[in-house]
Amino acid sequence: MPSTSTRPLPASALLLDNQLCFALYSASLAMTKLYKPLLEDLGLTYPQYLVMLVLWEQDGLTVSALGERLFLDSGTLTPLLKRMEQSGLVTRQRSAEDERRVEVRLTSDGKKLKTRTASVPACVVEAAGCPISELMTLTHEVQALRNRLTGT
Repeated sequence: MPSTSTRPLPASALLLDNQLCFALYSASLAMTKLYKPLLEDLGLTYPQYLVMLVLWEQDGLTVSALGERLFLDSGTLTPLLKRMEQSGLVTRQRSAEDERRVEVRLTSDGKKLKTRTASVPACVVEAAGCPISELMTLTHEVQALRNRLTGT
């Protein structure tokens, strides 16, 4: 838990443009806006794209494993997966070993979609207007911040 200090804060501490949270939030909005037209052409929403990225890395994950990887709870993930199943991208099936676990697998259409998304990262790099090495450094720094904030 963050400590609270009795020391007075400088006036600049409460300026919007000095808030890391706002920089991350507004950058996230801009990133999502960038992805929207790219993914619409593929029939995906941004959260669905994230699910597909995880399943392209490792197919056959449980809903809980997907949720852990994406930092989403099952209440958010389950309706998303239902829509993806209705779209023919994934199947959901109860585990034979443990009926409480639901496994998510890519369909053949879901696997084929990977090829069609290959240009998406290049579009993001181009829009960012900086070298890939800089984007990777920034990605690692934000991931490290997230891990410190979540204690992972």
